[in-house]
Amino acid sequence: MSAILLAVVVVLPVLGGALLPLLPFQSRRQRQVYIEGVVLVTSVLALLLLFHRPEERIVIFRFTSNLTLSLKLDGLGTVFVGIIAVLWPLATLYAFEYMEQEEHEVTFFLFYTVTYGVTMGIALAEDVVTMYCFYEMLTLVTLPLVMHTLTREAILASRTYLYYSLGGAAFAFMGVIFILIYGTTADFVPGGVLDLVKIGDRKNLLLLIYVFCFFGFSVKSAMFPFSGWLPKAGVAPTPVTALLHAVAVVKAGAFTTMRITYYSFGAQFLCGTWAQTVVLIPVIVTIVYGCSRAVKETHLKRRLAWSTVGNLSYILFGTALMTPSGLVGALSHMVFHALMKICMFFCAGAVISRSGREYIWQLDGLGRRMPKVFAACTVCGLALMGVPGLCGFISKWNLVKAAIESRNLLGYVGIAALMASALLTAIYMLTVSVHAFFPAKDSGSGSTERVSVTPAGAGHATPVPYDQVHDPGWRMLLPIGIFVVAMIAFGLHPQPLIDELTRLVDVIH
Repeated sequence: MSAILLAVVVVLPVLGGALLPLLPFQSRRQRQVYIEGVVLVTSVLALLLLFHRPEERIVIFRFTSNLTLSLKLDGLGTVFVGIIAVLWPLATLYAFEYMEQEEHEVTFFLFYTVTYGVTMGIALAEDVVTMYCFYEMLTLVTLPLVMHTLTREAILASRTYLYYSLGGAAFAFMGVIFILIYGTTADFVPGGVLDLVKIGDRKNLLLLIYVFCFFGFSVKSAMFPFSGWLPKAGVAPTPVTALLHAVAVVKAGAFTTMRITYYSFGAQFLCGTWAQTVVLIPVIVTIVYGCSRAVKETHLKRRLAWSTVGNLSYILFGTALMTPSGLVGALSHMVFHALMKICMFFCAGAVISRSGREYIWQLDGLGRRMPKVFAACTVCGLALMGVPGLCGFISKWNLVKAAIESRNLLGYVGIAALMASALLTAIYMLTVSVHAFFPAKDSGSGSTERVSVTPAGAGHATPVPYDQVHDPGWRMLLPIGIFVVAMIAFGLHPQPLIDELTRLVDVIH
């Protein structure tokens, strides 16, 4: 019976979202209750799976006798499932209040809910074929969300997202084919599935294919030089960008690179080879590159997007170290970054929806009008910097420790990149809080006339007069508050989670 739940948590949100336009809701409230109900039930069932993990699998579809679309929950999958199950209901609640000011709500929540099921499919995939199928589906179901506003900018951004994603999937597909040919099975097996007898003297060929596969899957994690799509996707409504940058798409990219590294090719096969060097170098470059672009960027959501580019490479860095402690660091940052970044995007969305201001220089004095949002924003900034007492410090500490233990020269270079990233993060995150709470004397934050007209190039929103700006309602503030509490709680008492992640990693190695 528990194995059936594996299919339910994938099919329920997909089916529930698809039925949304067909159901005769009498009011927006009824529709919201239905959507939140579908998401909550799915999350509850997913969390039940975590506490009662079934040993058996379930086959949804059989392509051939050897190729199936099948689901199974293993240790690595529990981490991703837990992130999705906890964050999605809160993101949906936030989206209800945010989308009241937007058009095409039904279409939005249709794809928003379907995306939940598809992301679950990636987390629960038993084998590389199933994971690849859901990975491709994720591109298709999130594409309408990126182009939701149907503005010229949104359509161009959606094209960029599609081109990058399909290109990355093509490279990833090469890896899938070679795993099927040279592996003992398509299933995910801790330690890898490659048959060394079949490989023979073709080791360098397999290493090259791994590099292609790693780069292909990491496109969704916006690794350099494939970072351009992520900031452009910020034109989507904030509930979409929050999930794109914190939960669904970028984490799917990081998760799939972990899968192919530790469960398909195998860390023992890869560690110490030229292939490890080839993937580590762009990962380290991306850490500094993303943060540098964030410092330069003046648009609030695009600044956070470039921040995501840098922070996602923290996860890829831990993965590419190919050591047990490296994977623990990668998984811990995967969890903590999800909390920090979704909270930060929710704060940005609240500011944009309530004040109409999208650029950093427009935020002067808003901390007095939106104290709750900007207080949470400041906590997020400190956490992303890695200040002790907050969760960001824990994951960065684990990554630095793993880099030292790896005895890899590039690991030490990575430590330098992490330190440079922390400094750059302090600059681009605290600037937001400084503008909000300590405006320049000549900013005129209290002047209605100064902010009532949007200057050229200041975005599409029309600024609300300063004295009419206020914190959002409880549906926005509740998720933000929960995430702030979680960041502090994990920062002060992280050991239970770290111990659990270490136990899961010990099984892999």
